[in-house]
Amino acid sequence: MSSDLGLQTPVIRIGIAGLGTATKAMLPAFLKHPGIAITAAASLDEEQLRNFKTDFPVETYRSVERMCSSHDVDAVYIATPTQFHTVHVMLAASAKKHMILEKPIAVSLEEGLQMIAAAEAGGVTMVVGHSHSFDPPILKMREVLESGTIGRFRMAHTWCYTDWMYRPRMREELQTELGGGVTFRQGSHQFDIIRLVGGGKVRSIRASTGVWDSQRRTEGSHVVFFEFEDGASATAVYNGYDHFHTTEWTNGIGEWGEQVKPGGYASNRKIIRALDTEQEQHLKSRRSGYSGKQSMIHADTGLQQPFFGLTVVSGERGDIRQTPEGLLVYGEEGVEQLQLPNDVNGRDMVVEEFYQSVIHGKRPVHDGRWGLANLEICLAALQSSREKKEIGLNYQVAVK
Repeated sequence: MSSDLGLQTPVIRIGIAGLGTATKAMLPAFLKHPGIAITAAASLDEEQLRNFKTDFPVETYRSVERMCSSHDVDAVYIATPTQFHTVHVMLAASAKKHMILEKPIAVSLEEGLQMIAAAEAGGVTMVVGHSHSFDPPILKMREVLESGTIGRFRMAHTWCYTDWMYRPRMREELQTELGGGVTFRQGSHQFDIIRLVGGGKVRSIRASTGVWDSQRRTEGSHVVFFEFEDGASATAVYNGYDHFHTTEWTNGIGEWGEQVKPGGYASNRKIIRALDTEQEQHLKSRRSGYSGKQSMIHADTGLQQPFFGLTVVSGERGDIRQTPEGLLVYGEEGVEQLQLPNDVNGRDMVVEEFYQSVIHGKRPVHDGRWGLANLEICLAALQSSREKKEIGLNYQVAVK
């Protein structure tokens, strides 16, 4: 660790593993935080590394292992494909580097448990970046429930309809066994939101997943029913097949608070239908890879509140729903509007939680065991759909 001599702020030096979409979205949060300095990057793509080094005077590497050996790196942001998470966590933990790990944590519980054990043995922090449960409206929902204003949590529903299946994809994103499909990639956000507002401990789930396109053989939809240990319930619905979009319900506001520009109906689906696999991979690489500061995602200010679909939460004596400005709380005596700041987003909060854990020893909510509990629901949803039965859960943890 180093220290800003002017402000005496301890600084964590971050090395970035992977220069794709996740990194482009996380970079503004790293750059905004006074206690974070980007000092290295690793990627197999030489053009992305060159672009990054042009914008940031950092060390660049062709391997995560070499980056982890750098004395100028205190922590690693692991934004590589899911199937590589285990080996990269092991490398970072053995080098005593703290970690922010993109979701889902892994593709199997066994791998997740290995990663947690490695981080604990190395004495390092591992935060799993389920950033949408840190969106200000979701955090405020949890705060309202904890205040008792509308009584105990009893029910939550979150719905998301998008074009996820027809955005340009790499092969692994459409292979369930490698962590592809909406249940792993997008459900992990939904399940995280539901667990956070509901207190964390889910007893069992029942699910139905859908593979509706024979050309893209992975889950493009799911309906998941949750039963919490205290008897509360919830549902998560996702449809990524590019017909109806939930932005029609959210005033045209997208998942990071941006105004979604209206396009032609099913425009991504029509584009993908006209491409072969190699052309799609090339388009994905061109769109997702780091190509300069202008490619950072939602680095602008003045956004409205984020909508990862639409989430509605119920207590015994009232309901809560999101608005572009914050929340509406429907209580016993009337409706209260809660205005929330729009200069902080979920990724900012992930970075702050990580910083507080590393520098001040504050235990993070989204640690490895929290990430494992979300992965367990992803896997249980797939199993439940295959076997047509309810699945009990074993690795659930409460909100700290």
